[in-house]
Amino acid sequence: MSQQQFENFTASSLYCEKCKTAMPVRERLLLILPDKELYDYLCTGCASSVGSREITAGEKLMAQRMAKRRPRRAAPAPAIQL
Repeated sequence: MSQQQFENFTASSLYCEKCKTAMPVRERLLLILPDKELYDYLCTGCASSVGSREITAGEKLMAQRMAKRRPRRAAPAPAIQL
């Protein structure tokens, strides 16, 4: 199994201490630095911070390249008139 498919995880739900349960989260960009970006995960129930994520410039470039490699859907065939 290829490791590349596990390179870019984003959380959809995390445990919140205030809500005492796993809650859906929003990802908020905190800071852009020359070599990385810092993100914060916020609980959608109480808006408290429940985690963070750091994306390096290399990871961002790799994600952009992988997005370009994804096959696109073929254009529909032109209609034939008789």
